[in-house]
Amino acid sequence: MGKRVFKAETKQLLDLMINSIYTNREIFLRELISNASDAIDKLKFNSLTDPDLVGEDSGFEIRIEIDKENKTLTVSDNGIGMSYEEVVDNIGTIAKSGSKEFLEKLKNSDEKSAQELIGQFGVGFYSSFMVADKVKLKTRSALLDPSDGVAWESTGDGNYNIERSEVERRGTSITLYLKEDAVKEHGLLSQYVIEELVSKYSDYIRYPVKMEVETVHPEEKDENGKVVKEKETVLEDKILNSMKPIWHRDKSEVTDEEYNDFYRHAFHSYDEPVDIIHTKGEGTVEYTALIFIPGTIPFNFYSSHYERGLKLYSKQVFIMEKCKELVPEYLGFIRGIVDSPDFSLNISREILQHSSQLKIIGKNIEKKVLGALKYMLENDREKYVKFWKEFGRAVKAGIYSDFGSNKDKLQDLLLFESTHSDELTTLNEYIKRMPEGQKEIYYVAGKDKTFLKNIPQMENITDKGYEVLFFTDKIDEFASAVLVSYQEKPLKNISASDLDLESDEEKKEKEEKRKAIEEKSKSLLETLKDHLKDEVKEIRLSSRLKNSAVCLVSGSDGISLNMEQVLSESPMSDMPPPKASRILEINPDHKVFVKLNEIYSKSPDSEKLKDYAEVLYNQALLIEGIVPKDPAKFALQISELISDAPA
Repeated sequence: MGKRVFKAETKQLLDLMINSIYTNREIFLRELISNASDAIDKLKFNSLTDPDLVGEDSGFEIRIEIDKENKTLTVSDNGIGMSYEEVVDNIGTIAKSGSKEFLEKLKNSDEKSAQELIGQFGVGFYSSFMVADKVKLKTRSALLDPSDGVAWESTGDGNYNIERSEVERRGTSITLYLKEDAVKEHGLLSQYVIEELVSKYSDYIRYPVKMEVETVHPEEKDENGKVVKEKETVLEDKILNSMKPIWHRDKSEVTDEEYNDFYRHAFHSYDEPVDIIHTKGEGTVEYTALIFIPGTIPFNFYSSHYERGLKLYSKQVFIMEKCKELVPEYLGFIRGIVDSPDFSLNISREILQHSSQLKIIGKNIEKKVLGALKYMLENDREKYVKFWKEFGRAVKAGIYSDFGSNKDKLQDLLLFESTHSDELTTLNEYIKRMPEGQKEIYYVAGKDKTFLKNIPQMENITDKGYEVLFFTDKIDEFASAVLVSYQEKPLKNISASDLDLESDEEKKEKEEKRKAIEEKSKSLLETLKDHLKDEVKEIRLSSRLKNSAVCLVSGSDGISLNMEQVLSESPMSDMPPPKASRILEINPDHKVFVKLNEIYSKSPDSEKLKDYAEVLYNQALLIEGIVPKDPAKFALQISELISDAPA
């Protein structure tokens, strides 16, 4: 047996492998199976010009063997195999270049070169030492005779032993002498664990991954109930992988049932996807993607524990469970698989984060998903509404996030309730229904449609025949602050202080009357304002009210009352939420205003005016869904005012 010393510091290399590239120990099996698959690929390619390479051994396979007694795990293939020189070169490729040089090349190379460097056979092979104290390799090149086989062995201590050996079958066999924790903690001698690892990481390898498994055959009885064959446990070959990546099949050949079965199996879901996108990308970056838009939202979608991302494969070999770089945050609910030959199997998350190829794929997937949603909205409204009720909030969050960069992509996908009908409406449909002369898109924000339909601010606007959108989701106003306008029509809150609903003719008609009332009531309004000086910025006569006595509106120099409530219910820091500037509007045509004038004319200093001011303000608060500061006092004031009223 010939003893050799690695030309590089193998210990440093192994530390690099385990700590920098391989953070998940169990992927060693993925690496060995992937290498075996590559070896078979090379043989099949070479056999195109030299059919004798395959010979009678044409049943390509990868085999896993468990030896519990000796605590070994063996992965073998009948692929191209290696010669003595190739073992020295291939197994020691990374080691030969030196760990330090490897690091430098990795840091300084461009992405494609880095992928090629990391993806060399040596790195994948050395992942074995994460779970093994010793590794033995036997191989024979398909080009050579059985006597030209090679036996290689190392404990990863900087040395290896290599010699020529008789190897009957072409291909490579790698035996791992497992570490104690690999057996006890990771269960790598368990048939079940190995099956799970193959299913998770190598299910779609194109060659069968076989293993002898214990199978129980039940006893057999004849027609008289006599046992003719006893129950027995036998070892039988079992194929552990499906070998049929559904995403690499032509979508015309895949049925809806197959898609749905795959979705439920791959993502452990019980719902049916609302849409499926099966696409390929060619050109700068090659990839195949199978994307599912779920039918129901994950229960923890809005929690900090939820992780977005798509499964990432390279040449049908699993790389990463959730690659978030492929999905923008607002589309975090989509599930799916991306398979690209442009990524190395060993590429780390840190490198992926800076991958230009990954960004290109992510942008393309985003376009495909948005295109599918737009098509669904225009051609299957019922299905889109179902989607919207589950994921609409996430789409609206997309407008608010990323400094509004998604506004143009998403604004046509938005749906809202409105005064027009019980059906949800798009902004474009709202625009088409706008009467001539309407210059703004009106909305009202609050807890629910039923509550908002009855607030005083709705009275005048609905009388004029204007449609109002209901913003009932907490994120709606945040999104509207980014949207600002749609098709050059500004979005306007009907509770804003500067709401202008009157035409020039109406303004002229009411101007003299209003001036007279305001002049006459100026001192009354100032007195009422003085009574509420700590609560409101201004008290003024209203032109928007019809039947209601008062309403609260927000000043144009800050947030709305609804936004104030939303922020107060969602504390994100120790700082108190900002306050809306409050303006109390009084209906000059309401009998309450007549009563106020009567009291003021008799006694400008009457305490009743203060009570009326506080009652009207608290009434306006309740209309907005805000509890008064002192409900008990408010109730007492109401009782006293009722008892003072004439029978």
